[in-house]
Amino acid sequence: MMKNPLKIIVLSCFHFCSMALFAQQAPMYTHYMYNTLSINPAYAGSRDALTITALHRSQWINFKGAPMTQTLTLHSPLSTKNIGLGLSLSNDKIGVVNNTAAFFSFAYKIQLSPKAKLSLGASGGVNLLQANLSSLSLDHQNDPAFQSNIKNRSLGNFGFGMYYSRARFYTGISVPNLVQNNYDGSSLFNGTATSGIERRHYFFIAGALIKLSDFLSFKPTTLVKMTEATPLQLDLTTTFIFHDHFSLGGMYRTGDAVGLLLGMNVSPLFYVGYSYDWSFGNRTYIYNSGSHELVLRYDFIHTSKRQIHSPRYF
Repeated sequence: MMKNPLKIIVLSCFHFCSMALFAQQAPMYTHYMYNTLSINPAYAGSRDALTITALHRSQWINFKGAPMTQTLTLHSPLSTKNIGLGLSLSNDKIGVVNNTAAFFSFAYKIQLSPKAKLSLGASGGVNLLQANLSSLSLDHQNDPAFQSNIKNRSLGNFGFGMYYSRARFYTGISVPNLVQNNYDGSSLFNGTATSGIERRHYFFIAGALIKLSDFLSFKPTTLVKMTEATPLQLDLTTTFIFHDHFSLGGMYRTGDAVGLLLGMNVSPLFYVGYSYDWSFGNRTYIYNSGSHELVLRYDFIHTSKRQIHSPRYF
């Protein structure tokens, strides 16, 4: 038996297999509104620029084996402007389990009106799973369930999404991983009855920008996550933007956490954001100091062709 089962093995199991509880397996982002390509391939090319976004999340600080996630996304429209391409890279580590993913995205944009667009997107890629089970500290070091490590187990997948946008409003639905891969529990745990499946997740996003005055705007956004046999999870975020430069917001995640978001448009092309979450929905809050997240986004635009005087908010 392991010395710290709550801190390591439970987190590890919840990450790479659904077990009997079918826990949500998708990484969690407080800055989902700036990391859209990670959950919806139809977003590719929507900013009319080569956009690079980097995100780092440290969850449950001071909780040994807690989740840590990094993502890097790149996307841009092609010269035809009706086609967008994107690349999404992610690394998600929980305990001794590490999942690295790379997915390519393709989006086709339809101009519904002079002010409205609908994008249809598809993605395809691979998840690479590794678990250093033999490194765990056990009361019985010869426990056969933890003698074999998992090395470079690759699982392919593909997804689909739709994204509707106007200058001050967007909404979208997506299924990033349509294939419910079987992790082959008998192989992972050396013949035990446990079996894990990569559950299909459904996402709904929406957001708007409301001008309150010449110097103040209000931006409400939401993310809804659905998967089989788990409660629907809802993120609600409200952000106030001051002088198109500084932003201050609050976040509520049903059954899980509340948080604070701070952001700054260093320039019309460069955004920096930070968030802090405090968990309340389970007893993990007793053992951790909250979650931190940092996001950086930059739009590469040829100024000789197009001048940007104000930042893009979606």
